[in-house]
Amino acid sequence: MFGQLRSRKPVVPVRTLMAVAAVGISATATALFGGLPHSDDPNLAGREDQWTAVHDGPQQYPDVHLDADVPIRMSDGIVLKANVYRPVDTTGAVVTEPLPTIVNLTPYTKLMTDLVGSAVENPGLQPLVMSLVRQINLSGTPISSFGDLLHALDGGTVPTVLGLDRNLIRSGYTLVVADVRGTGQSQGDWETLGAREQLDTREVIDWAAAQPFSNGKVAMSGGSYAAINQLRAAENAPAALRAIFPVVPGSDLMRDVVAPGGGVGTTFLPMWLNTVNQLKLIPDLKAMLTGTFDWKWLSARMADPATNVDLLIQALFTPSLDQMPPALADALNADSDFRQAIMGHPERVTVPAFVYGGWHDIFANSATKIYQAIPLPPGRKQLVVGDTYHSNPGAGTGVAGAPPRLEVLQRAWFDKWLKDIDNGIDHYGPIVLKEQGGEWVTLPRFPQPGVDHRRIYLTAAPSGSPVASVHDGSLSAQPPAEVSTLTVAPGLATLCSRDAAQGSAGSGAMIDACSKDSRIAEHDALTFTSAPVAQPTAISGPIDLHLNVVHDATDGFWSATVNDVAPDGTSTALTTGQLTVSMRAVDDERSSRSANGDYTAPFHLLTAAARQPAAPGQPVTIDIAVIPTQARLQIGHRLRIDLFAANAPKAMPFRPMLNDSELKPQHLQLDPNSPSFVNLPTDRPLA
Repeated sequence: MFGQLRSRKPVVPVRTLMAVAAVGISATATALFGGLPHSDDPNLAGREDQWTAVHDGPQQYPDVHLDADVPIRMSDGIVLKANVYRPVDTTGAVVTEPLPTIVNLTPYTKLMTDLVGSAVENPGLQPLVMSLVRQINLSGTPISSFGDLLHALDGGTVPTVLGLDRNLIRSGYTLVVADVRGTGQSQGDWETLGAREQLDTREVIDWAAAQPFSNGKVAMSGGSYAAINQLRAAENAPAALRAIFPVVPGSDLMRDVVAPGGGVGTTFLPMWLNTVNQLKLIPDLKAMLTGTFDWKWLSARMADPATNVDLLIQALFTPSLDQMPPALADALNADSDFRQAIMGHPERVTVPAFVYGGWHDIFANSATKIYQAIPLPPGRKQLVVGDTYHSNPGAGTGVAGAPPRLEVLQRAWFDKWLKDIDNGIDHYGPIVLKEQGGEWVTLPRFPQPGVDHRRIYLTAAPSGSPVASVHDGSLSAQPPAEVSTLTVAPGLATLCSRDAAQGSAGSGAMIDACSKDSRIAEHDALTFTSAPVAQPTAISGPIDLHLNVVHDATDGFWSATVNDVAPDGTSTALTTGQLTVSMRAVDDERSSRSANGDYTAPFHLLTAAARQPAAPGQPVTIDIAVIPTQARLQIGHRLRIDLFAANAPKAMPFRPMLNDSELKPQHLQLDPNSPSFVNLPTDRPLA
C-alpha cells in the first residue's frame, strides 16, 4: 500500500516551504520535493494570511436567510428534510442569483447544526468566544489536554464539522443541510451508510444543483459521518459535484472503529449509537403545533427506535460462533451488505478532495490511507493531519507556524473549485502534518522521503530507563541471544491511557497523567525501550509489530502502543494497534511489505471464516498493524513499545473470542530463531 521509499530528501517546515516559494526559487523547490508542482507566485508566502483575511473580513452579503425543513423527495418516495441557508442582501431580500451550493448530510439532526452553529457563529458572540479561547494556554499544566480540546473552538471545528459557516454563506454560497434517511426529521429507516443512503446523497446533490438558487456547481462539507458521506459521494461523482472537504473521515470502518484487529469498540460505538438514536427521536414540535405532523416519520421511528444497538449487544454477549444471529454473522462476513456498506473506496474518488485527519482520531487508521488511495495529482488532493482527537479537529491551527483554521482552508478550497478563483490553495502542501514531538511539516508524500523500514528487536534485557511495568525489556539492533518467556495478564490500568482517550473520541482526554503519559497504564504492560537517540529521529508511516506469542487458551488479545519517552520519564503514546489472536490471518494482496519481506501494513481478514484458534502452549506468530503516524524523537528521547493483554475500555474481543481466551495470562516468547520485532519506518537507525 505504501511502497518502499528510496529518496532521502528533507522534511521542510510549513513556513520554510512558503518562504522558498515566496522568492520564486522554483529550481530549489523541484530539488527538495522531487518535481512537486509548485507556484512561482512571489506572493505565495502570504497566501495563508490572505485566505484568513478573505474568510474573516467583510463579506459580499450582510446576513443569512433560513428555509427550514424543506422537503426533498427521493426516488423511492421517502422524504428527506433539509435546512437551506441563503445570503441576504443589504435591502433584506434573499439573494435570487444562482450561487454555488454546499451540501451536508448529517445523522446528528440539522437542528443541532443550526442551534450550535448559530450560537458559535453569532456575530456578536463569535469574536468574544474566539478571543477568550485564544487566550487560554494550559501548556505546562497537568490539564494541557483539556486545553487542547478547548482549542477546537478556535481551530474551525464548528463551522467545518457541523457544516454551518455563516461567513461562507455571506460570501456568496447556498448551504443545504439535510437529515440522513431515518434520522432527524427525515422519513425512513436509518441504513447507516448502506446502498440506499448512498443513493440518497447523490439524489440530494442532483436536487440541489437543479434548484433556482444554485448555479449547478456543488461541493460537500461536514465532519465524521458527513465526511464519510462526502467520500462515498465522490466515488465516480455526480456531474454537479465539484469538490469535497471531509473532516475526520473514515474509510475502512471495520478496521477503523467497528472492530479494529478483531476487538469490538466498547467506548465509542455505544456512545455514538446512543447519540444518533436519541437525536432521531426528537419530534418536529412546530409541525405538532400547526397540525402538519409527519405520521410516516413517527411510524418509522416506532418500528426502529434503536438502530444497530442489537448488533452491538450481540457482538458483546453472543457466547459462541455457532450461536451467531444473522446480523452478527453478517458483520463477520467480508461479502455481506453490512461490510460493504462500511467499506469506502477512495480509489474511486474523482473530484478535488481536501482531507483533514487527526493522529488520535477514531479514524486515524484511514487518514493517510485515504489521501494515498485517491487517484488524483497533488493540488487536486490535499491532506492536513493534526495532533488531535475526533472531538477537536483543527485544534492547533490558525497560529504562527501552523496551517490556517479549517474553515479558512475550506473557504479557499471551495473558492478555487466552485468559483474558479486562483488563490493558490492548489499549491498548498500537498501534505501538511503536525509531527508528534516536533513542528508542523510539509511533505510531498507520506511516508516522508528518506525513511526506510528497519527491524528493531524486542529483548528481555533491562533497558536502564525508569519504568514501573510487568517487565522492563529493551529494543535492540540484534535479536536476543537466548530464549526468554515474558508473561502479562489482562488488567485495567489502560483505563488511564491515550487509547482510552482516543476510544472516547477525546472526551476522556482531560488530564495529562492519562492522555499524555502512559506510565500509569504501563503497570499492566511489558515494556521494551531503546537507548536515547543521539540525533533527532523521524518516524513516518505504518508500523508492523511482529510477535512470537504463546497462550494457555485457544485465543488471546494483544494491544500495543508506540511511545516517545522523554528524559524525565514521561512516556507519550504516539500510535496504537491491537489484534485478537484468532483473527491473525492476513490478506497478502492487500498488505504491504518492506524490501526484506517483513510486513509494514498487514491487512487482517477479520472474518469468521478466516478464524484460526491458537493451540494452547504452542508458539504462534502474529503481526499487529499499528496506525501510521508522523513523529520525531528529539535528542535524548527513547522509543518504547508497550504490550498489553487487554485494552479496556477502548475495545475487547467479540464475545466468542473473549470466551476462548478465558482472560488468562499471555506469554511473549523472545526466541533468537523466531524473533519478535517492530518494523519501524525511520530516517536513521534507532538501535
